[in-house]
Amino acid sequence: MKCRFCAEPLSVGFADLGTAPPSNAFLTAQQLREPETWFPLELFTCLACGLVQVDEHQDHRRLFDADYVYFSSFSSTWLAHARDYAQRAIERVGLGSNSRVLEVASNDGYLLRHFRDRGIPCVGIEPTAGTAAAARAQGIETIERFFGREAATQFRRDRGPVDLVVANNVLAHVPDINDFVAGFPLVLASHGVVTVEFPHLMQLVAHSQFDTIYHEHFSYLSLATVQRIFAAHGLAIWDVQSLPTHGGSLRVWAQRAGGPWAATPAVAAMLETERAAGMHSAAYYTGFQAQAETVKNAFLNFLLECRRDGRRVAAYGAAAKGNTLLNFAGVRADLLPFVVDASPHKQGRFLPGSRIPVVAESRLRETRPDFVVILPWNLRDEIAAQLSYIGEWGGRFVTAVPGLDIFDAAAS
Repeated sequence: MKCRFCAEPLSVGFADLGTAPPSNAFLTAQQLREPETWFPLELFTCLACGLVQVDEHQDHRRLFDADYVYFSSFSSTWLAHARDYAQRAIERVGLGSNSRVLEVASNDGYLLRHFRDRGIPCVGIEPTAGTAAAARAQGIETIERFFGREAATQFRRDRGPVDLVVANNVLAHVPDINDFVAGFPLVLASHGVVTVEFPHLMQLVAHSQFDTIYHEHFSYLSLATVQRIFAAHGLAIWDVQSLPTHGGSLRVWAQRAGGPWAATPAVAAMLETERAAGMHSAAYYTGFQAQAETVKNAFLNFLLECRRDGRRVAAYGAAAKGNTLLNFAGVRADLLPFVVDASPHKQGRFLPGSRIPVVAESRLRETRPDFVVILPWNLRDEIAAQLSYIGEWGGRFVTAVPGLDIFDAAAS
């Protein structure tokens, strides 16, 4: 296996989570009678450029197909984040009715609608049919295709350059990261800005966030690595911000090399923070496996103890990270009988691998579980507030990452 950015051979392991099906390949009742395909879930570190990565065992077009079930508009926390980003970007870049915005991986229009509502022309590029249709239903023009050099060239030829390119939480999802990033300068105006958000690898390691590893995430990124990738394609990062989203993310602001924006001190400061954390040494990466196994074992022991003591456990949030945790721990419906999710696109289906049913929230009041495991721990506060009523029967919440935490509903 060679690095997907610099093509250096990979030999340093980062994490081996065994095998698993794609984390968003939810099953129908009919598919329960059919076999699932499981793929290795093993990550390697490129010491030449710092990119942590998983191999592409299944073609990305099959991972992000018409049956893709992740819709961004079902989390109030994420919607608030999108609204705040749009306001900041409009003010900082100076966008108006004569500007043009392009969002790559625009999902169901959750973000672009804030630009539209301000009278700023905007277009989304989104490869999954269901989410693209949902965006169009809101009046958001959406081009249904994958982004890269070819898509960018055609967009520029047909529509001209854009003032802002938004690519939030997609950089990790692309197998050909060179082709993807190369599309930015092709579509960008000479004065234009690119903003990219991605989970920060430093936070993943610091907080044992192994459950954010899954096949749809091809790359795990530091600022230093993203800076190298951008520079290789004629882009310069001029600012970076730390965000709380997804357990700790970075938002980078970039432009064409030689563009008008002066670099802020935050860029050098974050690069130094990564260096001081040891991210340039092999030892930083080789110790992560033990962290993942410690978290897994604590969670599995908790479920086994509940089973032994006759305590009822349910889960909330049929998130991709939850599927990684459940499959790595070997959890099945005997230990966790159901998972609640707000999205109707997931309800009535079954989690990949564990085959645990996904149900509506009403099941919680019907069964009154002793514990509710919040699988998307990054939305812990939002979900705990939403489900605070489990305290009426003495129910408590549980999160597994970064370590097992059991807390009262009233304390949320």
